[in-house]
Amino acid sequence: MGSIFVLYTPLEPSIYSLGGIFLAIGMLVVAKFYNKIMNIEAFFYITLLVEVVVLAFICAFLILNYSYMSALLVYLGYQITFVFCSYLVRMETIALRRTEFISFADVMKQKGYLVGLVLSYLFYKLLDYINITDKQVQVYDLHIGLLALEVVIVVMIFRSFGKKLA
Repeated sequence: MGSIFVLYTPLEPSIYSLGGIFLAIGMLVVAKFYNKIMNIEAFFYITLLVEVVVLAFICAFLILNYSYMSALLVYLGYQITFVFCSYLVRMETIALRRTEFISFADVMKQKGYLVGLVLSYLFYKLLDYINITDKQVQVYDLHIGLLALEVVIVVMIFRSFGKKLA
């Protein structure tokens, strides 16, 4: 979470307004197509799209390092993924159907979120301990781990949906 503040430093505040406009319009467009995309195949492709976009902006940041362009690409990538948030939550509810599955999924997501935050906190503290205190270096190093994690997530998407789509 804290890396966002470091990554977005080069962006001017007006970009956030444009991003919000893009996000609202994108969410409206996605909502208009619910009747066509509320199925397991679309859920797979949209889930995969979201994770590939995340993978792409992690790679872009690692290649471009800190620049206006990398900040813009990361911000754009996040906006693209956020466009599909409501759809993914609604589709997940439809796919899981039973409240105990929905509850289990939500609990697991929150546990994963908490574990990720704790690990990133410990990672930053470890870097501080070994005298890597430059915030930009810390965030860059964190993205190397995020790259590996994102590759695992994409593989798991294929494994999770493979049986359902065959």
